[in-house]
Amino acid sequence: MRDDIINAVGLTKVFNGDVVAVDHISFSVREGEIFGFLGPNGAGKTTTINMLITVIKPTEGHATVCGYDIVKQAGEVRNRIGVVPQEYTADEDLTGYENIILCGDLYGIPREVSKKRAAELLELVELTKFKDKKVETYSGGMRRRLELACGLINRPRVLFLDEPTLGLDVQTRAAIWDYIRLLKEEFNMTLFMTTHYLEEADALCDRVAIIDNGKIVKMGPPDELKRDLGGDIITLEIQAGDVEVANLIEEIPSVKEVKKQDNTYRIKVEDGEKTAPMIIEAIRNKGYAVTRLSLTKPTLDEVYLEYTGKSMRDEQGGRMSVWSQRRTIRKARA
Repeated sequence: MRDDIINAVGLTKVFNGDVVAVDHISFSVREGEIFGFLGPNGAGKTTTINMLITVIKPTEGHATVCGYDIVKQAGEVRNRIGVVPQEYTADEDLTGYENIILCGDLYGIPREVSKKRAAELLELVELTKFKDKKVETYSGGMRRRLELACGLINRPRVLFLDEPTLGLDVQTRAAIWDYIRLLKEEFNMTLFMTTHYLEEADALCDRVAIIDNGKIVKMGPPDELKRDLGGDIITLEIQAGDVEVANLIEEIPSVKEVKKQDNTYRIKVEDGEKTAPMIIEAIRNKGYAVTRLSLTKPTLDEVYLEYTGKSMRDEQGGRMSVWSQRRTIRKARA
């Protein structure tokens, strides 16, 4: 069993005395794994990262990163971590190479060392050809890769990635995924990432913590979380929406659970392909018609729906969170 490199116990952040952004969360991250915080805008993901990287102090609770307390030993923590923030932070008036050197200077790395590392990192993220061009000329994907290189200049044991592919197109997002996998597989780096992209968490993370309204509601490997749902999901609507047919559906042996929200039934079943026709037949025998039916295999969105009662795809964050993300997306598309 690998050692834990991050430990958080009862971590809490309250703003202005009454706004609870992070609510007594406890978790650990194992060395060498990709650990993901999955949740919508405003769930508390970035606030958690900001506490762990010592940008803000927790209101309650405590945490250690690389064995050092994030409050009492903040300097030791900073020396051992790298950060790729959600927003683009590179100076647009400097070249890519100059930005990496600047980050090295901020860490106090000797110039002869940072120059060598900068060349290696530019090669790693495939920006060597563009190292002498100003960042203002970079595409969104190039900027994100540069941010990644800047976050690695001090050779961190833990790299924090806050929404690393926000606003990027599908092809560029896939390329960033490859870099993230490379850091884990070839450098045995620990990565702590936040995302609201379901497919990103599923594809990259060894373990995922689902966070909603500042609380961790479920945690585990993506495949395990999906298996725990215990079956396929059938969603249906009937023509007479005000009629209650939950009891009728529950009588079918392969049906495990029926939930109704408004006029929509969400049914957890074994072997959805065989059970769906049985449900339709039972409803028709009572004189009702099914107007819509869909069958899905367990997904992380279904996991989120199971434990929060709402679909993450429909969630919206606060105005400031949305504004911040829109600004990042505009830069990514520039």
